[in-house]
Amino acid sequence: MLTAGLSVPASAASPDSVLGTWRTPTKHGQVEIVKCGASICGRLMESDGLKANPDLRDVNNKDQTKRGRAIKGLQILGGGFTSKGNVWSGGTIYNPEDGGTYKATITPDGADTLKLKGCIVWPLCKTQTWTRIR
Repeated sequence: MLTAGLSVPASAASPDSVLGTWRTPTKHGQVEIVKCGASICGRLMESDGLKANPDLRDVNNKDQTKRGRAIKGLQILGGGFTSKGNVWSGGTIYNPEDGGTYKATITPDGADTLKLKGCIVWPLCKTQTWTRIR
């Protein structure tokens, strides 16, 4: 069997290829994605706001009882992602900037890039490209 020199297309990537630390395209956000049982979850580890104020709180949360939560280490990805091939769907992403939680899909786009789509309701979606840090 000849396999030398063959590259593996992104669509054949392992579902675990989303694990790691990723830079968001705005405010130098860093999100660490880890396994959470059979699912995945992600915590906000760093951002421009956290560099300016390490004690930043979740003041924009729509749930007033959660507004005192620290932003650093806050789980922003969760809600029951399941993998189908290399695509993770059925989960949510929380945006501390507007206090909104959105349906999310995460798709690897090569070894060091993720496409993360967040939707209020389909087709009202926004896609971001996250880049692997480690």
